[in-house]
Amino acid sequence: MFKNETDNGLIMFVNGIGVAVAYGMLGLSLALSPDVPLATKGFWGICVMLLTLALVNFVKYRFDNKLSVDRLHRLEDARNERLLAEYTEKV
Repeated sequence: MFKNETDNGLIMFVNGIGVAVAYGMLGLSLALSPDVPLATKGFWGICVMLLTLALVNFVKYRFDNKLSVDRLHRLEDARNERLLAEYTEKV
């Protein structure tokens, strides 16, 4: 069904590494920042995690919506093909 899963896997792997490096750098900068109180560091950490959760959900729901629209289009195409086949058989 999905012809280029290997390409998607590689792209997801590279993006995953990028996200891990970004989180690591953010965590390191928060941990090593002497002027920021611990409560503020915790708040920023919670904000980053909640933003990540929201973005993952946003992308997932957009992807699910696209899949359902594609499925509806395939069903409509199949119905139209069947109707055309039945019509040409009668004529």
